Amino acid sequence: MDLLYFVILVSVLIFVHELGHFTFAKIFGIKVLTFSIGFGPKILRLRGRETEYCVGLIPLGGFVRMLEESRGEPVLPEDRRRTFEAQPIWRRVLVVLAGPVMNLIFPVALYFTVFATEQRYLPPTVGVVLPGHPAEGKLLEGDRVLEVDGEEIGTFAELQRYVAKNPGRELKLKVFRSLGYVDVEVTPEEVREQVGFDQIAAVGRLGILPHAPAPAIGVSNPESPAYRAGLRTFDVLTSIGGRPLQHFSDIARIVSDNRGETVPVTFLRPRFLEGALGGFADLAVFEPGVAALTPEVTGNDLFSRTGIESSDLFVAIVPPGSAQAKANIQRGDKIIKLDDEAIPSWSVLRERLFAEPTKPHKLTYIRDGRQDAGTIQLRHEWYVDESGQPHERYALRMEHWAPTVPEPLVEHPYRYRYAAQLAVEKTTEVARFMVVSILQMAQGKISLSQISGPIAIYEVAGQEGARGADYFLWVMAVISINLGLLNLMPIPVLDGGHLLFLASEAVLRRPLPLRVREVASLVGMIFLLALMAVAFKNDVERRWDVISSQLKELAG
Repeated sequence: MDLLYFVILVSVLIFVHELGHFTFAKIFGIKVLTFSIGFGPKILRLRGRETEYCVGLIPLGGFVRMLEESRGEPVLPEDRRRTFEAQPIWRRVLVVLAGPVMNLIFPVALYFTVFATEQRYLPPTVGVVLPGHPAEGKLLEGDRVLEVDGEEIGTFAELQRYVAKNPGRELKLKVFRSLGYVDVEVTPEEVREQVGFDQIAAVGRLGILPHAPAPAIGVSNPESPAYRAGLRTFDVLTSIGGRPLQHFSDIARIVSDNRGETVPVTFLRPRFLEGALGGFADLAVFEPGVAALTPEVTGNDLFSRTGIESSDLFVAIVPPGSAQAKANIQRGDKIIKLDDEAIPSWSVLRERLFAEPTKPHKLTYIRDGRQDAGTIQLRHEWYVDESGQPHERYALRMEHWAPTVPEPLVEHPYRYRYAAQLAVEKTTEVARFMVVSILQMAQGKISLSQISGPIAIYEVAGQEGARGADYFLWVMAVISINLGLLNLMPIPVLDGGHLLFLASEAVLRRPLPLRVREVASLVGMIFLLALMAVAFKNDVERRWDVISSQLKELAG
């Protein structure tokens, strides 16, 4: 099947490319002699009125051969005005440009097909507002954003895109809140993010997440009503006084109505099983339970009245041998300070740690109501990516457990318009990334070892094709953009090289000498062959273990 996916992918992209040349040649009345997909022996020939349509055995290219007197082809008097060189330069430029442009337009249709098939989306509802970010104090859990700067939105992804494109610029949001509609003005903070290799982009962030926290609790004070009732950290409450719970915020809402009465609380308690399934996984099995909770009469919030808080800042996993384990941090500890500064959430903890990844940090925590501290440092790691390039990274090995409740999906009111807009944006984004990558490679900032060839395309086509049609169309779109940009490079034998010849002809008022064009084409061909050799070498080196094992199997 991998071979079939590869042939389909490459053949479709070549057909689209050559169709661009063919269509514009026909529009301008140029006589087309051959339209071929593939090289080598012909496995299919169809003769039209004046054009032969062919399919070659090797699906790694194609061509549209137009009538050209300069090639020594016989030209009848009535066809003299239909040769390629007889056309004005602007027409020839359009014919040459049409191939790569088609490869750049085609992905819009592919992406549109993928996005338009998605019928249900995550709604633009605020689930979590992260402390220390622009949304704090402006947006609330449960807010649904309906408009951004007067433009309607229907999904959380749309909200993220608007915010990402406007770092540092105030946005006016129309929000539906429990009491009605409110207008909120908020300015996204600018965040620098790596988008590929060493490309850094400035994007906007509000500090919101789409899913609300589940009613998973933390209990750090052994003298609290919750602890005395038998509730423990990581219990997931399911009801209080017979009233069901869905989100963590429901706990505070129900307890606020209580005036000190004892109420039954049902919960699910995770029992952690390390090394389950023969050591293959760490699991948690939920066991049901019931507790009798008597909230304090005094107090202004859930924590002061019950001792219940979110499980967000409680440590759930501490790998043996990690820096956190050596600092005596254990499951159930509540992190309260980093370097003697209060920590409001786990997200803030990570942000501060990764802002200074090489520095040792003092971590203060609470265990059984007592405060203690230890010194930790992020783990420094090296890893090798798919192209064989080494990269460094830092890792925080301890983890928390703060489950969320997925929002019900909704239908987009303007699905096809949204899909079209998103398809254009995605095509532009991928093309911009590839242009920058090509320029960085030309400058020597990116190694030639990053180049991939037919073996990589063969492998990716098979993998994505096996995953489903959407994945296959997605990778086809990326490779189509790559093909279009590659053909625009000013290298003789490529479309970009032909455009360079035409530009010279426009400046000199005459075509370049045939000998010059032949030598330039030869140099261009040698350059492309060398580039293909590098790509092939990279492909083989990355997959040498697989290739060598397959060769050994064939050898018996």
